Amino acid sequence: MFIDTHVHFDRFVKDGSFAEILEHAKEAQLHEMVAIGGSAEANALSLKLAEEYPGRIFGCAGYDRDEATEGYDLSALREQVAHPLAKAVGETGLDYYYTADTAAEQKKLFNENLALAVEFEKPVVVHSRDADADTIALLKDYARAWKGEPGRCGVLHCFTRDTAFARQVLDLGLMISFSGIVTFLNADPLREVATYVPDDRLLIETDSPYLAPVPMRGNRCEPAFVVHTANRLAELRGCSVDFMANLTATNARTLFAL
Repeated sequence: MFIDTHVHFDRFVKDGSFAEILEHAKEAQLHEMVAIGGSAEANALSLKLAEEYPGRIFGCAGYDRDEATEGYDLSALREQVAHPLAKAVGETGLDYYYTADTAAEQKKLFNENLALAVEFEKPVVVHSRDADADTIALLKDYARAWKGEPGRCGVLHCFTRDTAFARQVLDLGLMISFSGIVTFLNADPLREVATYVPDDRLLIETDSPYLAPVPMRGNRCEPAFVVHTANRLAELRGCSVDFMANLTATNARTLFAL
């Protein structure tokens, strides 16, 4: 049984395809999904879906880097993170690919999310793009402050970097999650990293509705497609798909206390 640890349900709800997406997931033996937050609205939807689909959809709450210059309400975020159905803080993090000019604001917001994760002992779901050094620097402080269970402090989602960066992330106690990018034709360096991550730190995700894996490229991504990522990871790591499904599901249950 698979668990997709990173789904943005907003678009599926808005375009009326949500029920169909859930049915496709069921057919693919994907029975549990983590609904990711990132804004006040996304957080509210995540928690709403977790309430309406107990045991199947799990909630998160956080402010992503796009909120850094939007006049966000930290007290409102604190309430959402404190909600019993919020299993993690996120997603949050740094992205300098398009908006390096807001690095200072992004780091401030990321730190505020990390402080809430420490306070409520909930793992953080981290986005990092072209911001390796700053991401690691802030996560080092976070890892030192973390008082929760070892191995539950967070995950670097949709990992795309090299083995050296993966080693730093692992040394801080975080898990690493692979999306459909690991199936892309030009992703050989990433596939090397996918064989390096220890069994007990490995997660899978779709990042739906983005990043549809091979052989579904060109389609809108949906949670059921996590099977294709699991297939590729199993092939790379020399194990069965059943083993990969159970391994990553076990890790997801540990991280998010499902």
